[in-house]
Amino acid sequence: MTVEMNGKVLLTGATGFVGGRLLHALTGHGIDVRCLVRSPDRLRNQLFPEEEVEIFQGDLLKDENLDGVLEGIEVAYYMVHSMGGRTIGENKVFAERDRIAAENFIRAADKAGVSRVIYLGGLGETGDQLSKHLASRQEVAQILSSGSAQTTELRAPNIMGAGGAPFEMLRYLVERLPVMVCPRWIETRCQPIDIRDMVNYLLGCLREPATAGLSFDVGGPDIVTYREMMEIYTKVRSLKRLIITVPVLTPRLSTYWVNLVTPVPSGVVNPLVEGLRNEVICRENRIRELIPMQLMPLEQSICNALKEVEKGPGKLVSQQACFFQDRKSNT
Repeated sequence: MTVEMNGKVLLTGATGFVGGRLLHALTGHGIDVRCLVRSPDRLRNQLFPEEEVEIFQGDLLKDENLDGVLEGIEVAYYMVHSMGGRTIGENKVFAERDRIAAENFIRAADKAGVSRVIYLGGLGETGDQLSKHLASRQEVAQILSSGSAQTTELRAPNIMGAGGAPFEMLRYLVERLPVMVCPRWIETRCQPIDIRDMVNYLLGCLREPATAGLSFDVGGPDIVTYREMMEIYTKVRSLKRLIITVPVLTPRLSTYWVNLVTPVPSGVVNPLVEGLRNEVICRENRIRELIPMQLMPLEQSICNALKEVEKGPGKLVSQQACFFQDRKSNT
């Protein structure tokens, strides 16, 4: 993919799961990037040796920190949201934090004359039954669209990749539990997208002016239930697992259960579990016409993520992790 960009791009959330990968993609395409982060040292530790980016230290929750951050910026990526507290209690205020951060950002963007904002939001039906997390993501989209910049919103489902909460929850649950007692919400449909495809869509919006000012649903090629996601993981890993659904497991109890089995903090697990009651599938696919690409199937996405996590100590070995893929390639 060739990305043509004359001005400087601002990237918020550069130390996050998606933001960090987007940063590497932007610099890899020769894009001049400025990053707004709370911890410059953390960002520097994540940069490749050859990467050079401009780093501003600041906090979107503090309006006075934003002076000069957006000066000279043509396009800004808004990749920030507050989900991720260590505990459920911390998440009680995440929606208010997200609201304040978005309002501060769009005021600063208007003042600096930013022409475009690209926002990674959440996929989900609108209405009173929407989870608090997804409702907050939609509220942030409305705030960002209220400014003078043309805002592009990509409404994404679970993004699958090593280090991302959806994949890590899936991995630890299936790897550690031969028998899984799950809430009935695992029968809800979703449309997970691979992290590489997500980054390519974000890059594509920068290149394609026809995406300016519009909202798009984005998702992978497979529509599956969460149960089927677990079954695909077991297939990739050649594991035998029994999945039992029960009607009495509340979101809070489910959160404590997942937190007990996985290293993912309960403050991250809780909004994800609450969101299980909402279908997260694309209602339209206009983005595929403007930014065409070969989307990665869920099986391949899981296999690639497993290959990536094996690079750390004590992780799965490649042949075992991708048994199904290796078997397919030999037939």
